[in-house]
Amino acid sequence: MIFSQEHLELKRTIANFVENEINPHIDDWEKSGIFPAKALFKKMGDLGLLGISKPIENGGMGLDYSYEMVAAEELGAIRCGGVPMAIGVQTNMATPALAKFGSEYVRKTFLAPAIAGDLVACIGVSEAGAGSDVAGLKTTANKDGDDYIINGSKMWITNATQADFICLLANTSADLPHKNKSLIVVPTNLPGISFSEKLDKLGMRSSDTAQIFFDNVRVPQRNLVGQEGAGFIMQMQQFQEERMYIAAMSLKSMELCINETYDYTSERQVFGQPLIANQVIQFRLAELQSEVEALRALIYQACESYVAGEDVTRLASMAKLKSGRLAREVTDACLQYWGGMGFMWDNIVSRLYRDNRLGSIGGGADEVMLSIISKYMHKQLSKSSKGC
Repeated sequence: MIFSQEHLELKRTIANFVENEINPHIDDWEKSGIFPAKALFKKMGDLGLLGISKPIENGGMGLDYSYEMVAAEELGAIRCGGVPMAIGVQTNMATPALAKFGSEYVRKTFLAPAIAGDLVACIGVSEAGAGSDVAGLKTTANKDGDDYIINGSKMWITNATQADFICLLANTSADLPHKNKSLIVVPTNLPGISFSEKLDKLGMRSSDTAQIFFDNVRVPQRNLVGQEGAGFIMQMQQFQEERMYIAAMSLKSMELCINETYDYTSERQVFGQPLIANQVIQFRLAELQSEVEALRALIYQACESYVAGEDVTRLASMAKLKSGRLAREVTDACLQYWGGMGFMWDNIVSRLYRDNRLGSIGGGADEVMLSIISKYMHKQLSKSSKGC
């Protein structure tokens, strides 16, 4: 992927924003278990950073997805996983479908304010009994006059306690599981919506996550995104941007871990010499950095294909799979070189160790990615055998 001057300017803008507006506050936000999404998103909205690839008529920049990848990669320099994940929910998980399929009303009422940073968004897909199995979700939205009546619950929802609206996936008919789902924008201030306490998570501590409950919540049918019954397909498309974002976000997070470990082992004296003097540590860090670069190439390839209008399900799934597994490998290996200090809670490597563990679970577990990749391999091999 070749970066233009515009790519580099965007990269510089985000790097400065992360350094000045985010990283100085991370330790406090981690201790509080939440960050001020409304205030932070408003600052980002004022800089145009929440609508990079969104339509110009809705307040976005109208740029192609390669600019989103530049942004995601640079946000990975944030010294935790929770804040960049929450930003990604706003930009690449809860709003892509609104931009692509939303009516003029939906885009004006919800998308434009989200791009401006005036509204905080969350995505309502996962349930306690239906995480990776999206087809198995139970939340319903039944028609009643000009409204939908929504009942059910959603689990592990990022930004939940601060969100102004939910991009909700719900069953709107008794049709087959892949044909009975619709995406509906649901404001969080409606009667019948309630939230659990913030969930006590292993990592991503500064990101507020909660369960959302719907008890006869009445929503106007005009809040429907696209066509009724097309929600599953739209969500699968939305997942591609989510998975590429997750993978791109992991790059600088892993490099941060490697670089901090290099610095620590250069200072830490053991048996009269710095730890880094041990060739085994030098070689291991070099190997890990090489793996990160290989992943970066895969992500860029997926992005180029996506910009070209190609189906990137296979490549995006590969990038998501590799990023989750490599992040686990990098943080585990680096933590080992910190010794007892690595086992302390207030330590950047232990924080990344906890935060990056979600990479193999959220946005589609490793096993789901492997299943998708296997299906594409089967299709490809079947075509090849027929051509022989």
